[in-house]
Amino acid sequence: MKSYAAVDLGASSGRVMVGRAGRDSLELVEAHRFPNRPVRTPEGLRWDVLALYAGVLDGLKAAGQVDSVGIDSWAVDYGLLDGDGALLGNPVHYRDSRTEGVAEKVWATVPAAELYAATGLQYAPFNTLYQLVAARSSAQLAYAKRLLLIPDLLTYWLTGELGTELTNASTTQLIDPRTRDWSNDVAERLGIDLELFAPLRRPGDPAGFLQERVLEETGLTGPVPVTTVGSHDTASAVAAVPATGERFAYICTGTWSLAGLELDAPVLTEASRAANFTNELGLDGTVRYLRNIMGLWLLQECVREWGDPDLGALLRGAAGVPALRSVVDAGDSAFLAPGRMPERIAEACRESGQPVPSSPAEITRCILDSLALAHRRAVTEAQALADHPVDVVHIVGGGTRNALLCQLTADACGLPVVAGPAEAAALGNVLVQARAHGLVGDRASMRQLLARTQPLVRYEPQGDPAAWRAAEARLTER
Repeated sequence: MKSYAAVDLGASSGRVMVGRAGRDSLELVEAHRFPNRPVRTPEGLRWDVLALYAGVLDGLKAAGQVDSVGIDSWAVDYGLLDGDGALLGNPVHYRDSRTEGVAEKVWATVPAAELYAATGLQYAPFNTLYQLVAARSSAQLAYAKRLLLIPDLLTYWLTGELGTELTNASTTQLIDPRTRDWSNDVAERLGIDLELFAPLRRPGDPAGFLQERVLEETGLTGPVPVTTVGSHDTASAVAAVPATGERFAYICTGTWSLAGLELDAPVLTEASRAANFTNELGLDGTVRYLRNIMGLWLLQECVREWGDPDLGALLRGAAGVPALRSVVDAGDSAFLAPGRMPERIAEACRESGQPVPSSPAEITRCILDSLALAHRRAVTEAQALADHPVDVVHIVGGGTRNALLCQLTADACGLPVVAGPAEAAALGNVLVQARAHGLVGDRASMRQLLARTQPLVRYEPQGDPAAWRAAEARLTER
């Protein structure tokens, strides 16, 4: 067995996990966890990337000697470097308001249908393309000589090597999913300089070695290689779906729910664009055909507003609330910004003529029913649009710990749900490193190893499917 450090950065916390992998074994332990607290400055919402880097270094020190390091994080955000390689300010948070109204300016030059046909990416106001157009007149972008997505920035600080990992680059809306390379036409028409990006790297590619100063700070003995993984955390999570065949859907749950299919080719039809499905790149030339759903962010924000009550008690209370009493559109960008989430959910119910949830248990049940309904819609529509039927839904990520959400998703989809692993992104990160070092075989072998070694829970659909159809009709008829 060999040991691999998986740096896994989420929107609210980061952690360094240590995976020990062999041909018939896979273990994962947490070495260090640290908060990821965005900071609101006079200029807007920013990531405290220096604190994140300090957390990574502390985590590598706690991990002890490892055979390789890999980094994954959330998508779309980036840091700008000057000609000396120094960071030009803290990266802008994707929830910052600077991209409001930018999409319409972009579409005036590249119509939305053309943009989708070229890049396959669903509309999201925070896509890197819109961020770059919003920043076009900024002093930072004018002085920048290099742009690095968040995991590539941290890799650069660890190794001194520059690169742009492909699965994460595919979320910028500047990659053609058919060629798996930059869309020069889109960039040129929008005045975006692709020379800002470092050369593309793919999962499994070497990304350099920890620099001497990093070795000194972490106490590690070199050489320690850094291996490129699926640096978009969803790419790593999908790589860790323990599926036994190809007829599966997945839902990567956490702050976001990413619900969809793994395909061999993108779906670039107008119907796909109208349904707001995205074509992001995955491991081994695959396409992650999925829809972004607001996810457990809705509940996280409510819990924060309520003063962090006991989550177990809250979920038990929600289980006792009548099902599907009120639902909201969990994909609505109206819920994107932080603040006042319980009130905003209640307002949405009031405006749609539904009973207004008031207690924390009622609001929690509304959120979970709404998420399950959004999962149902995404899984159903993805199958139709891609002509790819499925027999089972795999839920991976933090939402696997929420038994009520898993059962509701099975009920809503009318399909068995297999929940687990909870640490899918970190496990996918570890497995790509292990494969690069010859310890694991192809993607199917990776998934077989996961199915043999990770705890999984199966949920069978229950209840009346007509109730879910009626709830969906309430949303679509508005």
